[in-house]
Amino acid sequence: MGKVIAIANQKGGVGKTTTAMNLAASLAVLEYKTLVIDADPQANTTSGLGHDPKEIDKSIYECMVDGVDIHTIIHKTEIENLDLVPSHIDLVGAEVEMINLENREEKMKSVIQHVKDKYDFVIIDCSPSLGLITINALTAANSVIIPVQCEYFALEGLGKLLNTIKIIQTRLNPDLEIEGILLTMYDVRLRLSNQVVDEVRLHFKNLVFETIIPRNVRLSESPSFGLPVIAFDAEGKGAVAYLNLAQEIAVKNGMEKVN
Repeated sequence: MGKVIAIANQKGGVGKTTTAMNLAASLAVLEYKTLVIDADPQANTTSGLGHDPKEIDKSIYECMVDGVDIHTIIHKTEIENLDLVPSHIDLVGAEVEMINLENREEKMKSVIQHVKDKYDFVIIDCSPSLGLITINALTAANSVIIPVQCEYFALEGLGKLLNTIKIIQTRLNPDLEIEGILLTMYDVRLRLSNQVVDEVRLHFKNLVFETIIPRNVRLSESPSFGLPVIAFDAEGKGAVAYLNLAQEIAVKNGMEKVN
């Protein structure tokens, strides 16, 4: 039974897509069968894993709105054990089309049910909003990772997201847990970065992952080559950080592999 983890924050530019594709790739490298679902109309996870969104004719959108079988749209990636359900721009229209559908908040959940048993982890990259698609992702998920950048205004909007999570726990998905808050874009040279780390740890204590994702050039460059950083610069700081995060999540879920 695969664990479904949504990566969500309604703020853009916090490292959400970077986390989705690189965490998924790192879990795959650690030999966990992993599916990453691109639920963001910008389709950056799709292109970042080597697929051109313009050439995608069916995506998670068609599964949710038209009932297309998810098995028919799963794509392989360059990484062994890592599969992708792509996105394309039509996902923007899904929210409007779903307004009048019955159980509209549970469309993604019913789609994922058909494949989750085939994977150890299913990672969902959410769009930077708290709209119907993100609500679908949180309703489908067992847990949520919240990326928070180590910059000014880091905690701005976090209260709104946590409130949305509470509403979803109450009304749609009582089993939804917070997998953890992930500090991203950390620059060891900046006092502000260290202040944000201290502040987030003070507020959220054991909800914060031990692993911190550094600001890293190779991490920023790898999507333009259609590769996760583990395949682009395996020994770099960014790749090591996401491998550590993958290991931390595996241990937290009692799934660590014994050598």
